[in-house]
Amino acid sequence: MGTYNEEAAIGTVLADIERITDGKAEVVCVDGSSDRTPEIAREHGARVIEQEPQGYGVAVREAILAPDRPIVVTTDCDDTYPMEQLPKFLEAINAGYDVVSGDRLYHGAETMPGFNRLGNRLFALGASVLMGERVHDTTTGMRAYRREVVESIEWTENTGLSAELLIRPLMRGYDVREHPIDYAERLGETKLDPIEGGAAIAKSIVKVCLEERFR
Repeated sequence: MGTYNEEAAIGTVLADIERITDGKAEVVCVDGSSDRTPEIAREHGARVIEQEPQGYGVAVREAILAPDRPIVVTTDCDDTYPMEQLPKFLEAINAGYDVVSGDRLYHGAETMPGFNRLGNRLFALGASVLMGERVHDTTTGMRAYRREVVESIEWTENTGLSAELLIRPLMRGYDVREHPIDYAERLGETKLDPIEGGAAIAKSIVKVCLEERFR
């Protein structure tokens, strides 16, 4: 997880992870918070890597490369993602998939603001056209990866890293599965400006798809 001022939700998320995994998960939070987020994370046994705030991608890229585990899972720290689905993600990886990506839009994502929901559908449509392969949710924060996938690719994006983490593996022939998940209303305030952030994500999708197409 990349964490930034999520003291309202981080304790709940980490408690859920501990409960679902029987405490066997190694949790890494890359944090640039000014509130109690890192203290709460440590209280729940998470490894906290502190850095100056540099954006979503910088934090998450550090987080996915830090643990020495055969499977790496990303999630957001705002309590929007269903941690009870973690065993299903791990089962799919163990069954042979390289990446398992949570599809928030499958069930409608009614708790997501309407503008964001429309934007996410357009991101998926645009990426599908550029890749020549249908995807349904390019910007979900909940995914599981075989470690060799995240180690074998150079990740370049910041705001658009979530889309890049799906697009590059797909376009390089890795076996990717989208898994429907519910999406809850977030705890705490969002940090992403929907206009500025949306434009950055759209730019990343085009850039990454073209780079992979012509690599």
